[in-house]
Amino acid sequence: MYSHILIPVALDHETLIAQKMEVARHLLSDDGKITLLTVLENIPGFVSEFVDLDIDNHLTQKVEAKLGQAAGDDDQIGCKVVTGKPGVQIALYAEDNGVDLIVVGSHHPSAQDYFLGSTASRVVRRAGCSVFVVRD
Repeated sequence: MYSHILIPVALDHETLIAQKMEVARHLLSDDGKITLLTVLENIPGFVSEFVDLDIDNHLTQKVEAKLGQAAGDDDQIGCKVVTGKPGVQIALYAEDNGVDLIVVGSHHPSAQDYFLGSTASRVVRRAGCSVFVVRD
């Protein structure tokens, strides 16, 4: 059984949240905790010159609220939003926060994924803990 399970949540792959949470609950120790994590990518410098960045956007709070909805009233589930490159930040968050299992979702691989890589494969390569891949 695992004491701290990390579930990365991509905003464009919300359909996998329920499957990943079911797996995590099955593998979680009685006194363990689950963290739902979303990584927001930084806007590249050349793009920010052409985009009006509103400091009052509150995107992080909106994403945390969406994660909170997914967590429901479960006291064992926390929510966190960080910025950076997902494949890197997920592994770093796990290392810095004593995570002993990461439950990632992945669609069935294709040639495009083989050449470009996916967040799940980057997490598997970088994580210092076990990684459970849930297929859709």
